[in-house]
Amino acid sequence: MSAAEEATPRPARAPARPAAERQAPPMDLAALIEDADTRILVCCGSGGVGKTTTSAALALAAAEAGRRVVVLTIDPARRLAQSLGLEELDNEPRKVEIPGIAGELHAMMLDMKRTFDDIVVSHSTPERAEQILANPFYQTLSSSFAGTQEYMAMEKLGQLRAADTWDLIIVDTPPSRSALDFLDAPNRMSRFLDGTMIRLLTAPARAGGRAGFKFASAGLMFFSRIISKVLGGQLLRDISAFVSALDTMFGGFRERATATYELLRRPGTWFVVVATPEPDALREASYFVDRLSSEGMPLAGLVLNRTHPPASTRLSATRAETAAEAAAETGNGDPAVALAAGALRVHAERMTLAAREQRLADRFTSAHPEVAMRAVPAAAGDVHDLDGLRTMAEALTGPDGDTPTGVPRTRVLPARRA
Repeated sequence: MSAAEEATPRPARAPARPAAERQAPPMDLAALIEDADTRILVCCGSGGVGKTTTSAALALAAAEAGRRVVVLTIDPARRLAQSLGLEELDNEPRKVEIPGIAGELHAMMLDMKRTFDDIVVSHSTPERAEQILANPFYQTLSSSFAGTQEYMAMEKLGQLRAADTWDLIIVDTPPSRSALDFLDAPNRMSRFLDGTMIRLLTAPARAGGRAGFKFASAGLMFFSRIISKVLGGQLLRDISAFVSALDTMFGGFRERATATYELLRRPGTWFVVVATPEPDALREASYFVDRLSSEGMPLAGLVLNRTHPPASTRLSATRAETAAEAAAETGNGDPAVALAAGALRVHAERMTLAAREQRLADRFTSAHPEVAMRAVPAAAGDVHDLDGLRTMAEALTGPDGDTPTGVPRTRVLPARRA
C-alpha cells in the first residue's frame, strides 16, 4: 500500500446492530401465489412443523384468488382430507368442492408404491413389468426402501408439471428426518443405480451372450459368495433378477431425476421453508436455507409457524408479575381481584414465551439477514375444516401490519428501539 493510500482516511464502519434489533424482510405470500409466473411452490422443513397445513392453506388461498391449484401432500394422516371436506385422498388429484371460489382446488396424497408401479408399467413391456412387479426385492424396495418416498415425490411432481394442467402445484415434502432428504433424493437414487453392487449384479445381463455371461459370472463368483452369506442366497437371486429386469429402465430413472432436479431451479419455482420457534426446527431450516443458496434454488422465505404473540405488548412480563403479586397481597380474597391477578400471570407467561420465540427468530435472522420471514400464530386446536384453513391462510397472506397489536407479521414482539 502506498503512502498516499495510507494517508487517505477510511470511512467509518457503522456499528453492528444488536441481533434483537435486526428485522427480517417481510414475505409477501399473497403476491407470490397470485403471480401467474409462479408454477411450483415447495413447502419444506423438518417433521412436525406444520408443512402439510401450510401447504393446504396456501393452496386454498391461491384457489380463492382464481388459480387452478393442486396440492400434493405426503402426510398419510386423514386430518388433511377431513379439513378439505373429503373422505380420503389417493394418488390421483381429487377436486375439493368449495362454493363460490374463483378458481379450483385439487388435492392428492402420494402413494409411493403405486407411483413406482406406474413408472414400471409405463416404461417397460408388459412381460418385463410383470416380472418386476412380482419380484420380492422390488416389492420391498417400492414400499420401504430408504429414500424411495422422497424420490417418488419428485417423480410425481415431474408428472404433474409435465401434464401442464395446473396453474400452480404446491408440494408438501415428506416428513423426513432431515429437511435435506427431499433435495438429495434424485442424486441418491442415481448413486444407488450406479453403485458397485448394482453394476456387478447387472453385469451378466449387460454382457450379453453365453460367453459374456460366463465372463461376468467368473467375476461375480467371489462377490456372490460373500453377499450370499450376508443377505442369503434367495434374496441375492431376487435382487439379481430384479436389477436384470430393470436394467433397461435405469437410464430413464437417471434422466427423470436430473430433469426434476433442474425443474426446481427454473424460474417459476419457489421454496418456502417452514419451521417452529424451536432450536432444532430452526437449525434444520438454517441448513436448508444454506443448501438452497448453494444450489442456486429460489427461496421465498421462512414461515415461522405456531408462534405465541401476546394479546397486548404494552405490559412487560416483569410489570405484569409485579402487578399480579400486588393484587394478590391487597385483594383480601376478592374473587374479582384474584381473577385479575390470574390474568396478569397468564399475560406474563405469554410475554416470556413470546420473548423466547423472538430471540430464536432473531438468532436465525442474524445468520440469514436476507431471508424474508412470516410469523404465523398457533391455532387454538388442530385445523380440521375449511374455516381453520382459511384462518391460517389469512395469517400467511394478510398485510404485514394487519395484526391485533400492530406488530409486523415478520415478528412475534415489536423490535427494540436503538
